[in-house]
Amino acid sequence: MKKYGKMYLIPLIIPIIAVSCESGIEHTAPAINDRDSVALMISYGVNTLISDSGIMKYRIVAEEWEINQNKIPSRWIFRRGLFLEEFDKSFRVEAFLQADTAYYYDAKRLWELRGRVRVKTRSGMRFTSEELFWDQNRHELYSDRYSRLVTPTRELEGSHFLSDERLTHYTITNTKGSFVKGENGIGTSEADTILSAPDTAKAKIRIPANPKAKMPRTVEVTNKR
Repeated sequence: MKKYGKMYLIPLIIPIIAVSCESGIEHTAPAINDRDSVALMISYGVNTLISDSGIMKYRIVAEEWEINQNKIPSRWIFRRGLFLEEFDKSFRVEAFLQADTAYYYDAKRLWELRGRVRVKTRSGMRFTSEELFWDQNRHELYSDRYSRLVTPTRELEGSHFLSDERLTHYTITNTKGSFVKGENGIGTSEADTILSAPDTAKAKIRIPANPKAKMPRTVEVTNKR
């Protein structure tokens, strides 16, 4: 009996040894960062020129510049602010732009600016908002946040803003603002399209009459005898 008992124990011991060996296998966990979040390049203390169609067009100054081609859509990320200058063909500054945070979707050629957004042109136009989109394909600037536009002749505020890249043709809805009268009417800038726009409100305004003092009524009296 002792002889056969030892033989029955052998099949029970072999699975236990196999289990103990398998428990020693090292299992690796998946990577903490997904491949989608890996940046192609991250640069610090950036001050560089960027060309467009072979012409030096922009200068970018940023504390941190991340280029990420793995995100969908691919983008440039400026988390710590952006200062951008735009040049004309003579390398003169046409305008400058700054924001607390900026994203550039290179495939769409679309800028998304967040935070304290400031734009100023060489002609003296100044724009401020907390959000601004710049579509370089359509050559448009637009924002659905409260925006303020200051020109040499007026100040405008509104909740929706749409303009061309040069800030010469613009639309602001739900507006309020002040105007300065000049030689040409409302303003002094010939390039401002609002000067040539018809004033539809004038036709609805009744011109008030000048008040005059009431003259005493003259009564003619005839004496009858």
